Amino acid sequence: MVPQWQKPGMPQAEIEKGMGKPTLVVPLPDGGTRLLYSQQPAGQQVYHMDFDAQHRLVRVTQVLDTTHFFALRNGVDTRDDVYREFGPPAKVEKVYSFKGDIWTYRFMDNGNPRRAHVHIDPQGVVQKVMFTDESMYLREPRR
Repeated sequence: MVPQWQKPGMPQAEIEKGMGKPTLVVPLPDGGTRLLYSQQPAGQQVYHMDFDAQHRLVRVTQVLDTTHFFALRNGVDTRDDVYREFGPPAKVEKVYSFKGDIWTYRFMDNGNPRRAHVHIDPQGVVQKVMFTDESMYLREPRR
């Protein structure tokens, strides 16, 4: 089953039966629930399936895109905020020039495979987000 094919109003139990266990379950402020389905590390989508307090589907949103990454607030959002928004990263890396973890997510940007690198300091606070092209898809130029 593909999440975006689910129709608003469908019962949560029916969707979970077809979709399987979600990657993450997040309570929403209005008494509803968000089921997060991640296709990381190999896939390039993370879906939020939001349900109201009566466990009926309200919306399905694919969140691995530049808009959602740009919404992260440097110096404010935390590791937990990133996890609740995007689920587990495809990869966690360290580099010499940054004292913290870099959470890497694979995603598509206007048809181009890319990576978002979320820099999280040792205190668990987002410091910056950087983007790179997905190198496994880059081709060698013809000679």
